[in-house]
Amino acid sequence: MDLGLAGKNVIITGASRGIGRASAEAFAVEGANLAICARGLAALEKTREELRAHGGRVFAKSCDVSDRDALSSFLDDANSELGGIDILINNPSGFGLTDDEAGWEAGWSVDMMASVRAVWQVAPWMEARGGGSIVHISSISGLETGSPPAYTAVKAALIAHAKTTAAEFAPKNIRVNCIAPGSVEFEGGFWNQAKHENRDMYDEMLARIPFGRMGSPEEIAAAVVFIASPKASWVSGAMLVVDGVQHKGVF
Repeated sequence: MDLGLAGKNVIITGASRGIGRASAEAFAVEGANLAICARGLAALEKTREELRAHGGRVFAKSCDVSDRDALSSFLDDANSELGGIDILINNPSGFGLTDDEAGWEAGWSVDMMASVRAVWQVAPWMEARGGGSIVHISSISGLETGSPPAYTAVKAALIAHAKTTAAEFAPKNIRVNCIAPGSVEFEGGFWNQAKHENRDMYDEMLARIPFGRMGSPEEIAAAVVFIASPKASWVSGAMLVVDGVQHKGVF
């Protein structure tokens, strides 16, 4: 299926590994141009070169998205380098896994406020181009109890932000959606580390997933690319769960 993404200009934050990296690859395969950021420069530069092999333009810049000035500078540069923005994917997470000031600050500054600030800055550019598409990467943790309070709260907040912003932006022809992945395993990621360092926790989580395995970044990326694409033109304000039935709620 041609998703209609050839020539589209896409920003992805947190794009050097995991879901962000897989999403960047999927967009590149579809012929999109990319602006990507991450904190680690070496992994980011490697990702940039690999993405360029697909033929599109790729702009990459090291950026800590919790730093509002650094994020704003990256977004400005991305807009300038690509000549406008059609799609924004808010992906990074601060992984606020502790119920203390540090855990809440990590989650709020990276997951929530970086996404909000990116929307504030990018949406007017999209409106000037006649519309666009925004996707937040949330989590099924935002739908149920069981995860650390800070992580759960910010992921739930992202879902709510997508829904309310979708209604606000609809007259501007800007769609806003949210992806809620379940547990995803990839090299260097949380669950890959747990597999080797905390096997009991890993096996306990695996037992909750009816398919008997964790998801891959590529499986999440496939949903991200579709819901961001023109093929999903009537999908806005949605929260798409991609988790292999890990989440047991009706909604």
